[in-house]
Amino acid sequence: MSGKNIDISIVIVSTNIEDMLRDCLESVYRALDGIFGEVIVVDNASTDNTPNMVAREFPQVTLIKKYENHGFGENNNYGMKIARGRYVLLLNSDTLIIDRKIFKEMIAWMDAHPKVGLSSCALLNSDRKTFQGSGGYFPTLPRVFAWMTFIDDIPGVDKLMKPYHPLHPGSPFHKNEAYFKKTQKQDWVTGAFFLMRKNAMDSAGLFDEDFFLYVEEVELAYRFYKTGWESWYLPEWRIVHYGQMTNGSEKATIFEMQNLKLFYKKHYSRWQLPVLTSTLKLGAFLRILFYGLVDSKIAKIYVKAFVSI
Repeated sequence: MSGKNIDISIVIVSTNIEDMLRDCLESVYRALDGIFGEVIVVDNASTDNTPNMVAREFPQVTLIKKYENHGFGENNNYGMKIARGRYVLLLNSDTLIIDRKIFKEMIAWMDAHPKVGLSSCALLNSDRKTFQGSGGYFPTLPRVFAWMTFIDDIPGVDKLMKPYHPLHPGSPFHKNEAYFKKTQKQDWVTGAFFLMRKNAMDSAGLFDEDFFLYVEEVELAYRFYKTGWESWYLPEWRIVHYGQMTNGSEKATIFEMQNLKLFYKKHYSRWQLPVLTSTLKLGAFLRILFYGLVDSKIAKIYVKAFVSI
């Protein structure tokens, strides 16, 4: 199969996730029926049977075995560099494709919208009913301040100021799940299902490997935006994302705050970085106070985040 005939290259990074990856790959191949696609698995130094399972049960997969632990972006870059399809999909290994037409129909949608360089579908929780957050808007200072001070939890504020994270799962006031039931033009989408037009990827570049984990998709989407491409969220198509089975909340909290600072260093004016740092510390402090009353384990995570910022 020549590269010109491949509609989609699907890149999946895995680490010690044998059973879930098997289910993921089986669902991927069911959905590839009728279109030309290739699947690339980048194994990130698994110590279990994951790479052997892929080689034995899915010989059609291009398997790249890495023997040292690397970050999300760096691992995906290995697959992106050899991808031959017109579209390149980065898919988390802890996902399940439940719509067998998703690849064919999302490719058709992208073909019909040539200004769109990046898109994602809806991410459902394991109940297959409730929605996860899937991207949002670039983390400008007003948006980060609204996020850190809970202002964007207030109903209606998200309509005045498009939030960095539109979903507020822990808010007692306004979770905003309805947002992710509608098609939206966004600034960035989550890396769990990250569908790129290949020529847009070529113009924007690969992941910045300085971002080990978290915010790397925001940074890459920013380069898509700077090179003139649009990003869209398309909930007509849905997958299941098991989410926290691959990363804990402590890692997510600390890495996101640290990497927001890195994003600012790379893309925003120098004067904004100290303001961002103060805003993140304020947000961590407010959460220490709040969770100190209701959940000491989460409070300890924000203590670590406060110190690390």
